[in-house]
Amino acid sequence: MVDVDWDIVSFVTSSTIRFKVLIELNKAKLTPSNLAEKLHYPISHISSTLTALQEKELVECLTKRRRKNKFFTITEKGKKTLNFINKETNVTFEE
Repeated sequence: MVDVDWDIVSFVTSSTIRFKVLIELNKAKLTPSNLAEKLHYPISHISSTLTALQEKELVECLTKRRRKNKFFTITEKGKKTLNFINKETNVTFEE
């Protein structure tokens, strides 16, 4: 069994948007605008979600010095957490 932080699993699965952002960033490096368009959420929700995920070290900003059009990616910790959720829990969200 993978060593997992259940507080992080709970943090991700308690929010549909957090879970969906991780899924999208696992597929590609994206900007908040890209995520807002793909997930049909306001950009303000995406931005606050990315900040929360960064604080938990689940995603990182690849263009920290830029004010706009920042690119984000999932971290190794984020990938492990997402894989664990997908394989070891029965948590699902509607598309």
